[in-house]
Amino acid sequence: MKEKEVGKITHFYDHIGVGVVKVTDKLSVGDKIHIKGHTTDFEQEVVSMQLEHASLKEAKKGHDVGLKVDQEVREHDIVYKVV
Repeated sequence: MKEKEVGKITHFYDHIGVGVVKVTDKLSVGDKIHIKGHTTDFEQEVVSMQLEHASLKEAKKGHDVGLKVDQEVREHDIVYKVV
């Protein structure tokens, strides 16, 4: 299984379970991702992304998107797309 870095977590809103991802490569709803950091290590499917409170199907490099996450994430965690 190959992984490609697509972003980094810059913030986590624990009350709504959303991580903010600084996107460095294309990321789409339906993609399988792996979020990894010092204490974070899990995989999930991208089910919902938002850019400035608007739902988004695909994020491009430079976007800061809100991503619904299954577990707590932390600043500087790396987001990989599983290919």
